[in-house]
Amino acid sequence: MNNIIRRIERIDWQNVTEALHQNGYAVIPGFLSDNECEALKSDYDNVDLYRKTVVMARHRFGLGEYKYFNYPLPDLIQTIRTNIYPHLVPVANTWFKALRIDMDFPLEHTALLQQCHNNGQRKATPLILKYGKGGFNTLHQDLYGDIYFPIQLVLMLNEPEKDFTGGEFVLTQQIPRAQSKAIVLHPKKGDALIFTTNFKPEKGAKGYYRVNMKHGVSEVKEGSRCTLGIIFHDAAS
Repeated sequence: MNNIIRRIERIDWQNVTEALHQNGYAVIPGFLSDNECEALKSDYDNVDLYRKTVVMARHRFGLGEYKYFNYPLPDLIQTIRTNIYPHLVPVANTWFKALRIDMDFPLEHTALLQQCHNNGQRKATPLILKYGKGGFNTLHQDLYGDIYFPIQLVLMLNEPEKDFTGGEFVLTQQIPRAQSKAIVLHPKKGDALIFTTNFKPEKGAKGYYRVNMKHGVSEVKEGSRCTLGIIFHDAAS
Protein backbone atom coordinates (compact mmCIF):
# COMPACT_ATOMS: atom_id res chain seq x y z
CA MET A 1 0.00 0.00 0.00
CA ASN A 2 3.04 2.28 0.03
CA ASN A 3 2.36 3.21 -3.59
CA ILE A 4 -1.12 4.55 -2.85
CA ILE A 5 0.17 6.44 0.20
CA ARG A 6 2.84 8.13 -1.95
CA ARG A 7 0.16 8.94 -4.53
CA ILE A 8 -1.96 10.63 -1.83
CA GLU A 9 1.00 12.66 -0.59
CA ARG A 10 1.76 13.90 -4.14
CA ILE A 11 -1.74 15.41 -4.55
CA ASP A 12 -1.76 19.20 -4.63
CA TRP A 13 -3.81 19.54 -1.46
CA GLN A 14 -3.67 23.32 -1.53
CA ASN A 15 -5.55 23.32 -4.85
CA VAL A 16 -7.99 20.73 -3.51
CA THR A 17 -8.59 22.87 -0.43
CA GLU A 18 -9.21 26.00 -2.49
CA ALA A 19 -11.63 24.14 -4.79
CA LEU A 20 -13.57 22.76 -1.82
CA HIS A 21 -13.87 26.19 -0.24
CA GLN A 22 -14.99 27.78 -3.49
CA ASN A 23 -17.17 25.07 -5.06
CA GLY A 24 -17.84 22.38 -2.46
CA TYR A 25 -16.06 19.78 -4.61
CA ALA A 26 -12.70 18.97 -6.20
CA VAL A 27 -11.66 16.45 -8.87
CA ILE A 28 -8.36 14.54 -8.69
CA PRO A 29 -7.69 13.07 -12.15
CA GLY A 30 -6.24 9.57 -12.52
CA PHE A 31 -6.08 8.77 -8.81
CA LEU A 32 -6.63 5.02 -9.31
CA SER A 33 -4.93 2.90 -11.95
CA ASP A 34 -6.94 0.88 -14.45
CA ASN A 35 -5.89 -2.33 -12.68
CA GLU A 36 -7.06 -1.00 -9.32
CA CYS A 37 -10.44 -0.07 -10.78
CA GLU A 38 -10.83 -3.51 -12.32
CA ALA A 39 -9.82 -5.25 -9.08
CA LEU A 40 -12.44 -3.35 -7.09
CA LYS A 41 -15.14 -4.24 -9.61
CA SER A 42 -14.06 -7.90 -9.72
CA ASP A 43 -14.80 -8.25 -6.00
CA TYR A 44 -18.41 -7.09 -6.41
CA ASP A 45 -19.78 -10.64 -6.10
CA ASN A 46 -17.56 -11.64 -3.17
CA VAL A 47 -20.23 -11.86 -0.47
CA ASP A 48 -17.65 -12.13 2.32
CA LEU A 49 -16.63 -8.49 1.83
CA TYR A 50 -20.03 -6.91 2.48
CA ARG A 51 -22.33 -6.39 5.44
CA LYS A 52 -25.42 -5.19 3.57
CA THR A 53 -26.86 -4.98 0.05
CA VAL A 54 -29.40 -2.29 -0.84
CA VAL A 55 -31.66 -2.62 -3.88
CA MET A 56 -32.41 1.02 -4.48
CA ALA A 57 -35.85 0.69 -6.06
CA ARG A 58 -37.24 -0.96 -2.89
CA HIS A 59 -36.59 2.22 -0.94
CA ARG A 60 -37.29 4.69 -3.76
CA PHE A 61 -33.63 5.72 -3.72
CA GLY A 62 -33.32 5.27 -7.47
CA LEU A 63 -32.61 2.27 -9.71
CA GLY A 64 -29.50 0.24 -9.08
CA GLU A 65 -27.76 -1.56 -6.24
CA TYR A 66 -25.10 -0.81 -3.67
CA LYS A 67 -23.21 -2.83 -1.08
CA TYR A 68 -21.68 -1.66 2.18
CA PHE A 69 -18.30 -3.16 2.99
CA ASN A 70 -17.78 -4.87 6.31
CA TYR A 71 -14.86 -4.43 8.68
CA PRO A 72 -12.03 -5.14 8.18
CA LEU A 73 -12.06 -3.11 4.97
CA PRO A 74 -10.00 -4.25 1.96
CA ASP A 75 -6.45 -2.89 2.23
CA LEU A 76 -6.79 -0.43 -0.66
CA ILE A 77 -9.98 1.12 0.73
CA GLN A 78 -8.64 1.24 4.29
CA THR A 79 -5.43 2.92 3.14
CA ILE A 80 -7.26 5.55 1.09
CA ARG A 81 -9.75 6.29 3.87
CA THR A 82 -7.11 6.58 6.59
CA ASN A 83 -4.57 8.64 4.63
CA ILE A 84 -6.85 11.09 2.80
CA TYR A 85 -8.84 12.01 5.91
CA PRO A 86 -6.10 14.13 7.60
CA HIS A 87 -5.79 16.31 4.47
CA LEU A 88 -9.51 17.15 4.69
CA VAL A 89 -9.69 17.88 8.41
CA PRO A 90 -8.50 21.53 8.07
CA VAL A 91 -11.28 22.18 5.54
CA ALA A 92 -13.93 20.55 7.73
CA ASN A 93 -12.83 22.46 10.83
CA THR A 94 -12.74 25.75 8.90
CA TRP A 95 -16.29 25.15 7.65
CA PHE A 96 -17.66 24.32 11.09
CA LYS A 97 -15.90 27.30 12.67
CA ALA A 98 -17.26 29.67 9.99
CA LEU A 99 -20.79 28.42 10.64
CA ARG A 100 -20.31 28.43 14.42
CA ILE A 101 -20.90 24.69 14.78
CA ASP A 102 -19.43 23.38 18.01
CA MET A 103 -17.36 20.49 16.62
CA ASP A 104 -13.61 20.12 16.15
CA PHE A 105 -12.53 17.11 14.10
CA PRO A 106 -9.47 15.15 15.26
CA LEU A 107 -6.50 14.85 12.93
CA GLU A 108 -6.34 11.05 13.13
CA HIS A 109 -9.11 9.05 11.49
CA THR A 110 -9.09 6.45 14.27
CA ALA A 111 -10.09 9.20 16.71
CA LEU A 112 -13.10 10.16 14.56
CA LEU A 113 -14.17 6.52 14.40
CA GLN A 114 -13.90 6.28 18.18
CA GLN A 115 -16.27 9.26 18.47
CA CYS A 116 -18.67 7.46 16.13
CA HIS A 117 -18.46 4.24 18.13
CA ASN A 118 -19.07 6.08 21.40
CA ASN A 119 -22.26 7.39 19.78
CA GLY A 120 -23.41 3.92 18.72
CA GLN A 121 -22.23 4.33 15.10
CA ARG A 122 -20.17 1.18 14.56
CA LYS A 123 -21.03 0.05 11.02
CA ALA A 124 -18.64 0.58 8.09
CA THR A 125 -19.89 3.05 5.47
CA PRO A 126 -17.59 2.62 2.41
CA LEU A 127 -19.71 1.17 -0.39
CA ILE A 128 -19.64 0.09 -4.01
CA LEU A 129 -22.49 1.15 -6.31
CA LYS A 130 -23.59 -0.46 -9.57
CA TYR A 131 -26.05 0.88 -12.15
CA GLY A 132 -27.24 -0.68 -15.40
CA LYS A 133 -29.26 0.83 -18.21
CA GLY A 134 -31.93 3.12 -16.74
CA GLY A 135 -30.15 3.28 -13.38
CA PHE A 136 -30.00 6.49 -11.36
CA ASN A 137 -29.56 7.75 -7.81
CA THR A 138 -31.89 10.35 -6.32
CA LEU A 139 -30.48 13.44 -4.64
CA HIS A 140 -29.40 12.69 -1.08
CA GLN A 141 -26.90 13.25 1.75
CA ASP A 142 -24.85 10.53 3.48
CA LEU A 143 -25.06 11.36 7.20
CA TYR A 144 -25.80 8.05 9.02
CA GLY A 145 -25.89 9.55 12.53
CA ASP A 146 -25.29 12.58 14.74
CA ILE A 147 -21.52 12.26 14.28
CA TYR A 148 -20.64 12.95 10.66
CA PHE A 149 -17.66 14.22 8.69
CA PRO A 150 -18.78 16.88 6.16
CA ILE A 151 -16.63 15.73 3.22
CA GLN A 152 -16.61 12.43 1.32
CA LEU A 153 -15.05 10.74 -1.68
CA VAL A 154 -16.23 8.94 -4.82
CA LEU A 155 -13.95 6.95 -7.14
CA MET A 156 -15.09 6.31 -10.72
CA LEU A 157 -14.49 2.67 -11.76
CA ASN A 158 -15.80 2.80 -15.36
CA GLU A 159 -15.00 4.96 -18.39
CA PRO A 160 -17.79 7.33 -19.49
CA GLU A 161 -18.75 7.14 -23.17
CA LYS A 162 -17.02 3.75 -23.40
CA ASP A 163 -18.51 1.59 -20.63
CA PHE A 164 -21.65 3.67 -20.24
CA THR A 165 -23.44 6.81 -21.42
CA GLY A 166 -25.42 9.20 -19.27
CA GLY A 167 -24.89 8.61 -15.56
CA GLU A 168 -23.47 12.05 -14.81
CA PHE A 169 -22.61 12.97 -11.24
CA VAL A 170 -24.98 15.72 -10.06
CA LEU A 171 -24.61 18.18 -7.19
CA THR A 172 -27.23 20.71 -6.17
CA GLN A 173 -26.72 23.88 -4.11
CA GLN A 174 -29.63 25.33 -2.15
CA ILE A 175 -28.88 28.96 -1.35
CA PRO A 176 -31.22 30.50 1.26
CA ARG A 177 -34.18 32.34 -0.29
CA ALA A 178 -33.09 31.38 -3.83
CA GLN A 179 -33.62 28.60 -6.37
CA SER A 180 -31.35 25.54 -6.37
CA LYS A 181 -28.28 25.43 -8.59
CA ALA A 182 -27.38 22.18 -10.37
CA ILE A 183 -23.76 21.17 -11.06
CA VAL A 184 -23.09 18.30 -13.49
CA LEU A 185 -19.68 16.58 -13.39
CA HIS A 186 -18.11 14.01 -15.72
CA PRO A 187 -15.31 12.23 -13.82
CA LYS A 188 -13.35 9.68 -15.85
CA LYS A 189 -12.29 6.16 -14.88
CA GLY A 190 -9.85 6.32 -11.99
CA ASP A 191 -10.70 9.92 -11.06
CA ALA A 192 -11.40 10.82 -7.43
CA LEU A 193 -14.19 13.27 -6.68
CA ILE A 194 -14.08 14.90 -3.24
CA PHE A 195 -17.22 16.80 -2.24
CA THR A 196 -19.28 18.07 0.64
CA THR A 197 -21.50 15.58 2.42
CA ASN A 198 -24.25 18.08 3.16
CA PHE A 199 -23.22 21.77 3.16
CA LYS A 200 -20.51 24.37 2.67
CA PRO A 201 -20.17 27.90 4.09
CA GLU A 202 -20.56 30.91 1.82
CA LYS A 203 -19.47 34.42 2.79
CA GLY A 204 -22.18 37.05 2.66
CA ALA A 205 -22.51 40.69 3.65
CA LYS A 206 -23.24 39.74 7.27
CA GLY A 207 -20.81 36.87 7.66
CA TYR A 208 -20.97 33.25 6.60
CA TYR A 209 -24.18 31.42 5.77
CA ARG A 210 -24.90 27.77 5.06
CA VAL A 211 -25.35 26.46 1.51
CA ASN A 212 -26.97 23.02 1.64
CA MET A 213 -25.86 20.54 -1.01
CA LYS A 214 -27.07 17.14 -2.18
CA HIS A 215 -25.65 14.69 -4.70
CA GLY A 216 -26.97 12.01 -7.02
CA VAL A 217 -26.51 10.31 -10.40
CA SER A 218 -28.48 11.03 -13.57
CA GLU A 219 -30.01 8.22 -15.62
CA VAL A 220 -27.62 5.77 -17.26
CA LYS A 221 -28.62 5.56 -20.92
CA GLU A 222 -26.53 2.54 -21.92
CA GLY A 223 -23.98 0.22 -20.33
CA SER A 224 -22.85 -0.28 -16.75
CA ARG A 225 -21.55 2.29 -14.24
CA CYS A 226 -19.71 1.40 -11.02
CA THR A 227 -18.29 3.69 -8.35
CA LEU A 228 -16.68 3.31 -4.95
CA GLY A 229 -17.90 5.65 -2.23
CA ILE A 230 -15.80 6.43 0.84
CA ILE A 231 -17.58 8.09 3.75
CA PHE A 232 -15.28 8.85 6.67
CA HIS A 233 -17.73 8.44 9.56
CA ASP A 234 -19.42 5.19 10.57
CA ALA A 235 -23.13 4.37 10.66
CA ALA A 236 -25.62 3.38 13.34
CA SER A 237 -27.23 0.78 11.06
